[in-house]
Amino acid sequence: MSQSAAQFSSRFPALSHSVSKARMALVAGAAMLAVLGVAGCSSMGMGMSSTPMAVKVTNGTLTDQHGMTLYTFDRDTAAGKSACNGNCTTNWPPLAANDADKPSGDYTILTRDDGKKQWAYRGKPLYLWSKDKMPGDQTGDGFLNIWHVAKP
Repeated sequence: MSQSAAQFSSRFPALSHSVSKARMALVAGAAMLAVLGVAGCSSMGMGMSSTPMAVKVTNGTLTDQHGMTLYTFDRDTAAGKSACNGNCTTNWPPLAANDADKPSGDYTILTRDDGKKQWAYRGKPLYLWSKDKMPGDQTGDGFLNIWHVAKP
């Protein structure tokens, strides 16, 4: 303790004790924020999670990062290959992956016929539905009995 701190403590012992408690509380608070910050990073895809940042699990279904429902297509029978090409992608946009994305756990990346990259879950390509307007919408589920909500 410095000489001025010692003089302060001897003149104002009650106040000095409060300052020490406040200092300890500040240190404890900073430590707690650091712990929460690290925990928060893992939930944002920066930790050891096996779910890519482009995909979330919301109420038991797979969604994109904006909460829009993801779908699978029954005609996608060859693992790692999309059968929805051309005009199909107007209504069913593929969940795009970029060059920086890396496969993780059950999530893989396939290269489409047009050369673009798409996320897949357990080998099934993932799509959005153009008619879903808000997060949580699932209006494409059961469409033509070949489109289904993707579930983990």
